[in-house]
Amino acid sequence: MKNNETIAVTEKPQMVERAFLVGLQHPEMSDETVEELLDELADLSKTLGVPVVGRMAARLREPQSRYLVGSGRAQEIVEQARAVEADVIIFDDQLSPSQQRNWEQLSKVCVVDRHEVILDIFGQRAQTREAVLQVELARAKYDLPRLKRRWGHLSRQRGASGGAGTRDAGEQQIEIDSRLVRRRIDHLQSQLRQVRRQRDVQRKQRLKKPVPVAAIVGYTNAGKSSLLNAVTQADVFTEDKLFATLDPTVRRLVLPNRQELLLSDTVGFVRKLPHQLVEAFKSTLEEAVNADFLVEVLDVSSAEIEQHHRTTREVLAELGAGDKPVITVFNKIDLIHDEHTVPRFRRRHPDAVFVSARDGVGLDQLEARLAEELERSLRQVELMIPHHRYDLIALLHRTSSISLEKYTDQGARIVAAVPLSVLASVKKFAKESGKGFDIGKSSE
Repeated sequence: MKNNETIAVTEKPQMVERAFLVGLQHPEMSDETVEELLDELADLSKTLGVPVVGRMAARLREPQSRYLVGSGRAQEIVEQARAVEADVIIFDDQLSPSQQRNWEQLSKVCVVDRHEVILDIFGQRAQTREAVLQVELARAKYDLPRLKRRWGHLSRQRGASGGAGTRDAGEQQIEIDSRLVRRRIDHLQSQLRQVRRQRDVQRKQRLKKPVPVAAIVGYTNAGKSSLLNAVTQADVFTEDKLFATLDPTVRRLVLPNRQELLLSDTVGFVRKLPHQLVEAFKSTLEEAVNADFLVEVLDVSSAEIEQHHRTTREVLAELGAGDKPVITVFNKIDLIHDEHTVPRFRRRHPDAVFVSARDGVGLDQLEARLAEELERSLRQVELMIPHHRYDLIALLHRTSSISLEKYTDQGARIVAAVPLSVLASVKKFAKESGKGFDIGKSSE
């Protein structure tokens, strides 16, 4: 690639100052749903650093090809955006590349959709190499069909300059850029494969130390990182903004029964998550897929809590983690002032845990539930561990529920409920039955 060849989509656009939001009400949507989505879009815009100066909801009977809405409603939207001097119009629905171009020609301002806002937020907040690569890949795939929108000189053509490696005569700039972006996508995918191989090695090394793993999942800004910090005394970055955490964090937790558990924080979910990001972040979200069980965190103070719960479960199902055991945690009870709210949720979700990560309320109950969930996945086994294998005895103390421990001349006789991940390390010392090792049944 020549040094003077540049990819237009990598140039950062000038930051806009004021946003006008547009929510489209499809026939099956209620007024409340449209307003909830606009509230969430406003939070996304503010997270990106763009204040909202106006908003409107428009009924949509049938999508139109040119503006998504009819031309009359499109003109009304533009007039309202001009009235508040908006620099950008943000649609809650996804716009096709041609629709974005049509809107910008009509309004003479920048026009984006929810997907582009989320991509920009992810781009600002990615920290690890993997997350940065994933965001760049998602952005490149998103921008590829929108190159015409990025260039004001689409009809200009460059002639051939002769010599090997030169461009074809009359090749358009858009074609050059398209080829460069495709090369960039191939390069990013190659880099991601390498990073993922490294993550697989790290994950396998972690599995060699057979400690159960629980993944903390939930809607963005539900307080997942704050909960991880409160339970493990970690220092994971937290902020009262959407998508404060993009990079997975794993912390070790010693439970009251002395069992060890690895807690993994994950990226928050959101409605209408761009498909490019679902695909790009699958390796990050594999922490949830590979976990022994999940801890779903819900913001009990949110008016959209039920929708957030549905969205989380839908994304988990898409990732292949929908059948994992789940501990439901209602966070932020310190923000509830109505004395009937928490009891109402307790009646609906009798097995849930109610906590305040900020104040530390309910964390003891949560740790007890984590220990109970580990117990459910244990297998009863009777072992005779030789004296020289004290490392296995220490492993059992960290990970298993020991009901009998007696030392003899032959070694340590131990009866314990052992996680399946630990069983492979100790099964050759299990008491033999007629057909092999007596590893018993589940302790449930």
